[in-house]
Amino acid sequence: MRLFRTLAAALAAGLISVAAAAQSMSPMRGEVNSFTDAFAIRVFPANPYDQKIKVEIHVYDQDFQPVDARISPSVFQLASQASRPVLVVVPFGGAVERKVRICTESIPFPNQQTQIRAQICGKFFAHRKP
Repeated sequence: MRLFRTLAAALAAGLISVAAAAQSMSPMRGEVNSFTDAFAIRVFPANPYDQKIKVEIHVYDQDFQPVDARISPSVFQLASQASRPVLVVVPFGGAVERKVRICTESIPFPNQQTQIRAQICGKFFAHRKP
C-alpha cells in the first residue's frame, strides 16, 4: 500500500509539472474602445517548451465561428522559452459591440514523437464609440 501511495504521489507531481509548462498567451481577457470601424488587440503567444513550435493565430466570434480578421503574423515559428507580439485587427461589421476569441494553436512538426495540437483562447470585448 505504501508503494502505491508513493507511486501515486510521484505521478501527481509529474502531472503538475507538465501542466505548469503549458502553452500560454497574454492577455487572456480584454476590453477595447474604438472610434473606427475596427479594433486592434496585441497578444503575446509564448512557448514554454524546450523545442521550437509552429504557431497559428485564429480569431473566432463568441460561438467559435471564424471571424474575418487581419492577423500579423498569423503563422510563425516560436523558439523555446520565447514570446512574440501578434497584432489582430477585427472589423465591427456594422455593430457597436463585438465579442471575439483570439486563439493560439501550436502545430506539431512532422516526424516528432508527439502530434498534439494545443489551443488556448482569450476572450475580448470591443465597444465602438460614436
